[in-house]
Amino acid sequence: MMKRLIFPIALLVVVVVYFGASAVLYTRLATVAPLCGGNYVGNTPAQFTTAPFNAALDTTPYWMPTYETVRIPSRDADIILSGWFVPSAQPDAPAVLITHGLGAGASDCKRNPRALLAAGMLYRAGYTVLLIDVREHGDSTIENGRWGGGGEEARDILGAWDWLVDVQQIAPERIGLFGYSGGSAATMIAFGEEPRIAAAWLDSVYADLNVAINDVLVKSGFPTIMAYGGLLIGRLGGDDMTAYNPITEVSKFGERPVFITHSIGDPALSVEYARTLTAAIEASGGTVEYWETEGALHAQSMFISPDEYARRLVQFFDSAL
Repeated sequence: MMKRLIFPIALLVVVVVYFGASAVLYTRLATVAPLCGGNYVGNTPAQFTTAPFNAALDTTPYWMPTYETVRIPSRDADIILSGWFVPSAQPDAPAVLITHGLGAGASDCKRNPRALLAAGMLYRAGYTVLLIDVREHGDSTIENGRWGGGGEEARDILGAWDWLVDVQQIAPERIGLFGYSGGSAATMIAFGEEPRIAAAWLDSVYADLNVAINDVLVKSGFPTIMAYGGLLIGRLGGDDMTAYNPITEVSKFGERPVFITHSIGDPALSVEYARTLTAAIEASGGTVEYWETEGALHAQSMFISPDEYARRLVQFFDSAL
């Protein structure tokens, strides 16, 4: 009798240990540090530094002295987004919506120097810009403190885009999206789901969330089999991180222009993700420009080559919008 019970008991122990470890790992990788993790205190559009990425970079040419703090509804009920709206001094200027990085313990929000520097580059060129905190990040609504894999955050981007169209009365064909890191994945999903968005700039993007999760597990020393348990735990908790996937949105882009940039030496997200994504867009008949940089860490090309980054960024949106 005891011998017959040994196997099912052992199996039960293995299952309990597996899902227990998966739950711990999922919480560790999906939990968002609130309020930018206490970083970038004092950064606003009117005055910011690029520390800790490149503290020596003079940011004063990119400061945006006139801005408004706004509260914007997501496309999901009960989610309110905190944003900074920076209108151009030029009448009828095009607009770009800026989305920060996401998830995996991220200490990210609209105060991040990446978001502010990109916004400043565009503002200096005459653009209106809107920077937002997506849910769980910065000063926006916190549901459960975990990121949603890009799909939930895309609904926030679309809510902010609606606000630009409906409240600020900016024509859809005059609005573009900018996202970096996980924010670029959410930007891709929003771009695919809303065919009226005119153009998208993606800095340091991943193409397939499942591949990216497996790579993170390998780098962290965990077996990739943990991915299934973690994703299942997320679904049971209401977060289906793979409900949307950037690579599957490509077929919805049509001929709308996309710009992808990635550093060869990116230690966080492999440059192969960007190459895969660029090839997929080209294969689908889409319109894509690709700029591969050298010497930069994750989403930091703008700090190493700010003039070249700004030139390409403005040139792309000038053409697209």
